[in-house]
Amino acid sequence: MADGSELVKYVTVRVARYIETPKAVRKQKRKETKVTKEHWLVRWFGLAPLGLMVWWRSRRASESSDDK
Repeated sequence: MADGSELVKYVTVRVARYIETPKAVRKQKRKETKVTKEHWLVRWFGLAPLGLMVWWRSRRASESSDDK
């Protein structure tokens, strides 16, 4: 890949494939990807911060219900 021809070929194939797929299929694939994508906290730090966040929110909710 000294002259970049492989990169140009790769990008051209990807763009052609994208253009050839129908818009409805692209939209459906985007929705599926969004649904299956995990939260950024889990992806970056694992389940511990997510667990702390859930615990903190439930703690705050119980405090506000106790104040009434």
